[in-house]
Amino acid sequence: MTKLIIEWKHLDVEGETCDRCYDTGENLVHEIKRLNRKLNSSGYEVILQETILNKDQVTSSNIILFNGVPIEDIIELKVSENYCESCSELIGSQTYCRTISYDGNEYEDIPAKAIRHAAYKSLGLDQSESNTSNFPSCSCGQNGCC
Repeated sequence: MTKLIIEWKHLDVEGETCDRCYDTGENLVHEIKRLNRKLNSSGYEVILQETILNKDQVTSSNIILFNGVPIEDIIELKVSENYCESCSELIGSQTYCRTISYDGNEYEDIPAKAIRHAAYKSLGLDQSESNTSNFPSCSCGQNGCC
């Protein structure tokens, strides 16, 4: 079985993480379940590995690696940062955290569609096959059925 290890680096302060990391984590857990349901029968396994960071490592927080490669090196997305109220409260000082621009939108968390896109690309698979597979009689090639 071909394995894809998705490593998620995120802040943890006494068992708590910021809102952005929390949302990314939720997206990851749901997307990994979805990917495994879809890909296991084809010989692929997607594994989540969490790396907990402390407040001194916050600049590395909310990063996702696919077999060691950052998501921004796999798919077209731009990384920037802005003020994070949630991290600032957890750490006790003004903190700026990662944001991404993907598919024409800016996100404070990493959306499931970006995770899915990077996973398929990392595995060398065509994601468009995934988009129409729920509609076996449809051959339109669109994201969903016509």
